[in-house]
Amino acid sequence: MAIVLGENRYGKAETRLVRVTRDGETHTLADFNVSIALSGDLAATHLTGDNSGVLPTDSMKNTVYAFAKEHGVGEPEEFALRLARHFVETQTQIRAARVGIEAFGWERLGPHSFKRQGDHTRTAEVTVTVEQSQVVSGISGMVLLNSTNSEFHGFPRDKYTTLPETTDRILATAVDARWRHLHDPADWGKSYAGVVEALTRAFVETHSLSLQQTLFAMGSRVLSEQAEIAEIRLALPNKHHYLVDLSPFELTNDNEVFIAGDRPYGLIEGTVTRDDVPPAITEWYP
Repeated sequence: MAIVLGENRYGKAETRLVRVTRDGETHTLADFNVSIALSGDLAATHLTGDNSGVLPTDSMKNTVYAFAKEHGVGEPEEFALRLARHFVETQTQIRAARVGIEAFGWERLGPHSFKRQGDHTRTAEVTVTVEQSQVVSGISGMVLLNSTNSEFHGFPRDKYTTLPETTDRILATAVDARWRHLHDPADWGKSYAGVVEALTRAFVETHSLSLQQTLFAMGSRVLSEQAEIAEIRLALPNKHHYLVDLSPFELTNDNEVFIAGDRPYGLIEGTVTRDDVPPAITEWYP
């Protein structure tokens, strides 16, 4: 039996970058968490300890900061593409570079004052190979809630089923979405905002018979309105809200008082895609 080296990559994870762009007294803030992974002709370092093809991960960290100074950062997709292309173009032993960015939002309070937006995180993951590139944008932790217009009934029952059917419940979730681009849009920021708006409006406007139905409605709305998107993957935890039994206090609970559950929770995942899109060049994750 032969023992061989399988797929491998290495890089610098979670380089924290804050870039202040100064336009007189008015400042703009970019707050990124950047992770880089490189793969290619790297067998020697694993098999013999020959590091002649191993660009130090410290160099990757320094590149993030130098590029932020020399070129600015712009949208996270733009910065990730610039970094990934740099490593593939300058390191002949590298066949593919993957750059992932978490972008943390700040709300402007004044010319140079900001408040951290803590309700969700924007993400971007770029993969660049010698032949082509792939951009996956995303959002995580966007909490949405409908206090009505949600039902769940008609499901199979077995001897362990205790869940009652309902025609009126709270539907809440924390949206984790990733979408792959067919091509680079003219404006990455506008594209991102359009996807988030489509996801939100579909959640609001769908009378839900299941969270699965809502997931498909959200993904379909994105693809119907954003021509640059090839497919979208969603992971929607069901943030359960349980009706409190107030009968011991001789009170009627008309869908007004709930316990917000923590765990366990249902997790609904799915991909909504166009039927004629080219395949992804590498695996990407929800």
